[in-house]
Amino acid sequence: MRYDLVIFDNDGVLVDSEPISNRLLAAYLTELGHPTSYEDSIRDYMGSAMHRIHDLVQERTGRQLPPDFDDVFHARVFAAFERELKPVPGVADVLAQLTADAVPYCVASSGSHERIRVGHRTTGLDRWFDEDRIFSSQDVGRGKPAPDLFLYAAERMGVPPQRCVVIEDSPLGVQAAVAAGMDVYGFTAMTPPERLAGATQLFSEHRELADLLV
Repeated sequence: MRYDLVIFDNDGVLVDSEPISNRLLAAYLTELGHPTSYEDSIRDYMGSAMHRIHDLVQERTGRQLPPDFDDVFHARVFAAFERELKPVPGVADVLAQLTADAVPYCVASSGSHERIRVGHRTTGLDRWFDEDRIFSSQDVGRGKPAPDLFLYAAERMGVPPQRCVVIEDSPLGVQAAVAAGMDVYGFTAMTPPERLAGATQLFSEHRELADLLV
């Protein structure tokens, strides 16, 4: 193994949540008077922390989102997760291989700790991630594209950044990994390869990932 730590993004990389959450986000923003298509949501918000949604809406419209925006949105997302959420195909095999090879791994997500845990519990991925392997943008001051979250995860796992690889599917996540001085493998299942410029490697299915990591 060429790396001492594999850092997974969560949404879209471990759990197939991006179609669900972006559909609901676009609908909710439109409902609040900020017309947003599913494609708009994917382009502008995929991979970002909640504060970025607030910041972009205010920057573009001069209006603030309601104080309960996060709570209402998460309630809708979690309800949909219970009905629809699946693990990304092949990811359990990758986690099993890393475990068998005794390669440390963790998750570092723009989502909240609650969102990560709900998704993992619903999909059965919670068996692979104990408390010490879960890191959220809630743990740091700035979310992606700032490098803070990935640097924090590496520090907590006791691995220098140059010995880490990040598995990401969003342009913001790739930017954050590069800024952290880490290699990054871009997952192109939902994101056009050209939007992941800067990634060390690109892959389209998790069955390709094990070969890239060794």
